[in-house]
This record gives sequence, structure tokens and C-alpha cells, in this order.
Amino acid sequence: MLALLALLPTPALADGLIDNVNGLTIDKAGKVVRFNGLLIDKDGKVSKLLERKDKRPERPDFKTDGKGLTLMPGIIDAHGHVMGVGFQALTLDLSAAKSLEEAKTMIAAYVQAHPDRKWILGTGWNQEAWGLGRFPTAADLDAVVSDRPVWLRRVDGHAGWANSAAMAAAGVTAKTASPAGGRIEKTGAAPGGVFVDAAMDLIQKSVPEPLARERDLAFVKGQQTLLSYGITAIADMGTSLDDWMTYRRAGDNGGLHIRILSYAAGVPAMIQIGGPGPSPWLYSDKLRMVGVKLLSDGALGSRGAWLKRPYHDAPNETGLGFLTDAQLRNLMSRAAMDNFQVAVHAIGDKANAQLLDAIDELAQTYKGDRRWRVEHAQIVDPVDIARFGQHGTIASMQPVHQTSDRLMAEARLGPDRLAGAYAWETMIKAGSRLAFGSDTPVESPDPFAGIAAAFTREDAKGQPFGGWQPQERVTREQALAAFTTGGAYASFAEDRLGSLTPGMRADFILIDTDPLMATPAEIRATKVRETWVGGRPVYTRK
Repeated sequence: MLALLALLPTPALADGLIDNVNGLTIDKAGKVVRFNGLLIDKDGKVSKLLERKDKRPERPDFKTDGKGLTLMPGIIDAHGHVMGVGFQALTLDLSAAKSLEEAKTMIAAYVQAHPDRKWILGTGWNQEAWGLGRFPTAADLDAVVSDRPVWLRRVDGHAGWANSAAMAAAGVTAKTASPAGGRIEKTGAAPGGVFVDAAMDLIQKSVPEPLARERDLAFVKGQQTLLSYGITAIADMGTSLDDWMTYRRAGDNGGLHIRILSYAAGVPAMIQIGGPGPSPWLYSDKLRMVGVKLLSDGALGSRGAWLKRPYHDAPNETGLGFLTDAQLRNLMSRAAMDNFQVAVHAIGDKANAQLLDAIDELAQTYKGDRRWRVEHAQIVDPVDIARFGQHGTIASMQPVHQTSDRLMAEARLGPDRLAGAYAWETMIKAGSRLAFGSDTPVESPDPFAGIAAAFTREDAKGQPFGGWQPQERVTREQALAAFTTGGAYASFAEDRLGSLTPGMRADFILIDTDPLMATPAEIRATKVRETWVGGRPVYTRK
């Protein structure tokens, strides 16, 4: 039904009034502006913010009573994976599993419910949340299903878990070597079933590609999920050509409602999609290829994050650096020469230092407003943080990673290397611009959990009391800006998105909580009642 609705023509816009609201927005100076009425023009843009004393138009083309709800700009998630959200809804999701045995029970139930699936695919497992003390193995999976291949991606997307049938289908044996930038976990001399980062391709290449209609369904699912959380725009980090064509089909059919700020999955995809440079804005500012996403290292949970010193809990490992200095500079230069924005995944302190060195060098050649993006910037050597304030570098970070990862970060790094971990306030003081996101589906796309985490450094249970590394808390206003104006600025969209000021796109949400006044628990419990994009409703909670 959702797919059919997406094919219906978009109605013509009209002048409208949203009244009786507790309105708030962030202006260009970062200041909070309050209002209680909003006028929308025929182009779907904000024409005026109204105070109580202001006269309302007598006969607007439409009028909506906000019933006292808070009206604020739509959330811009500065780092997510749109199709990943959709496919998570269509495949096995293990994110709720609290133990290996619970995961095995969920896998068995899914296999029984889907006897026709030739491959069992899924996401969301996390051995850290299971308290397992090791990676799961192929034998663990074989005990549940051995008659067909099983391939399950870790919650962070940086490792995959295969059963013996999947390894056999992919031709992986004890003689298979770990590729550059990847690691095959071993059980003795044999592959153990977990493949980290680049090693995932050894299995992934044998997994059947989804059909176009399956991609279209995944997009509808993903878009609906994001809009239900109040996300009106998202930086899609790692757009493939197939993803781009899915978005184009949705746009052509009138079914593209969320705004997608696309970053190609590597230079080849960037060239295929963008050609000579970033794409124009398409479908009334709903879609644009902005730049390219590159990968510098892996993730902390799989010990793929590239560190300057060995892991505290694995003294023989320093993580995985995917690119040499020359390779990273060449890829960044190839993108920058055609004015694509460069966004680089860097989690470990070594990866961040390598990237900052590259930016220092390339900024001498590629002048102007480049807005180099560092995606995640989770573990940074304190001596390198000041460099984030140079060359217009943007720290694209995810507050929920800090609350999810803090115990793991302590184990991975030890107590003496936490000063530069998830260092939001220090980034601001260094002069960097913050852009907040969720990294969905690695984490829930819920932005209100992120806002609460940003100014408390506490998790949903209020732990640790007073916040973890509390000196890195930001203010509520800074958190709100990082999820709105910061996200727009980070993608060169601040001239049209992120703020409800006259001339900007009327992208907003109606919610039951004022995030600048409520308690952290109340903010986390926020419900989005309506989501509007371009001056028209695209989601209503039932």
C-alpha cells in the first residue's frame, strides 16, 4: 500500500498557516528564535514566523491548528545509510539479542518462518552486548542452520558472521589469506566464521544481489522509518549506483519525500553517478549527489579502528589502516579536483591523524570552501584535536555512539587514552563545526536519544551519573544546532535547509516535548506527531 501511495501525484502547494504552536528554530547566528505561528508560501518555503501579536491572514489556502505542540525544524541526520535502514526491516535483525543463545533462537525462528530463502541474511549482532568475550563462530551458526548459507553483518557493518555453508559457497578455505585492510578470524588454522572489514568481501561477493523491486520496497520501508523519527533530510553515506537509481525511481514516481544528501560509496561510484561534478538539486531539493565517502579504517567493536598504540585488551593488535598515505591523498585529490566534497570515515587516532595530515597537504592545492568532513572522529589523540579547527574541517559525529560504546571504549583503550574520545565540546573549542547524526542502522535513527546524550553524556538509564567524560557535554542549543543547521552546513545545504527562517524550505516536525525545556528522560520519550517536508505533511502518527 505504501508503494502504491508513493506513485500518487504530488498535490499543488498552496499558501498555508500552521498556528497555535510552541515554535522554535536556530538562526544563522546559532541563536534560538521562538514563534507561535508559521506561514508557508506556494513554493513550500517559510514566508514568515508569527508571534502572538501578529495578525493572521484571514483566508489562507489551508490552516493547521498545532494544538500547542512544539514545532521545530526537521532533523538532518548528518550520517546514515538509507537503504541499510530499509533492508534491516526486510531481513533478520539481531539488534535486540542480549546473548548468543538468544541470537541463535532468533535465527532459528527466522529460518523456520522463511523456508524459501536460499540465503539467510541479516544484521545487528554484537558480541560485546552478549558478554561473549570472543567473536561468534561458524560452528555456533551451524548448530542452528547448516543446510543453506547464512551471512549476518555486525551491528557496525564492519564485520560479518558466516556459517560453513556460506564459506563453502564463497570458496573460503584454510588456505584463504586475509586481504589488505581486512582480517579473517581463525579457529586454529581454519577460518572461524567472522570476517572483518575488507575480508567481508570474500563472502559478500557470493551473496545474491537484491532485485530492483526489492530495493524499491526497502527504500519505502527505510523512508517511512526515518520520517517517523522526524528526520526530514539525511546524509546518505556510501551511496551505490543501485542506491542512486532507487532514489531516482522514487523521485520520478513522486514517492521521494525525505531529502537525501548523497555521498558516493568510493570514487568509482562518484564518477558513475556524478560524472564531472556534484549533481544539481533534483525533485525540488529532495536529492543531490554532494560528494564521496572514503574509508580510512574499521570500527572499534571489531578492533578494526586504526590506533597509534596497541589495543589495551589485545596488545598485539593496532587495528586496520585501509589506505596508504599516498592512496588516501590520491583519492581525496581525485574528488576535490572536480569539486566533490570529501567525507572520510576515521575512527581510531591513527586514522584521524593520517586524514588530518592529508587535509593539511591538500588544502594548499584545493583552495576555497571545501568543508572536509571527518566521519565519526571517535578516538582522537588530544594533540590532533586542534587541527580540526583548521581548513574548515567538519567533525561529523554521532552522540549515541558514546553512550553505546563507552564501556567497550574503556576496555579497548584503557584509562589513559580516553581524553580525546567522543570529544564534542573540545571540537567546538578548537573551531570545528559539529554535525550530528545516528549512523543508522548501526544505531536507532531516533534523534532525541542523540540530543539527550549530547548534553548529558548519560545513557537511557542515566548512567554514569553526571556523564561520562562530562567535560565534553555540549549545551542543548548546540545539540539542536548540530542536528539541524550543522547538518545542513556540513552538506553545503545551509542556503535552503536546517532553519525555519523566511526563504528556507518548510521542513518541520510537530512533537510533544520542548527539547530545550524538558528533562533528558522526557526528551528520550519524545513522540513525533507529524513530519512536514516542503510545506506538506509526509508522516502522521496514528
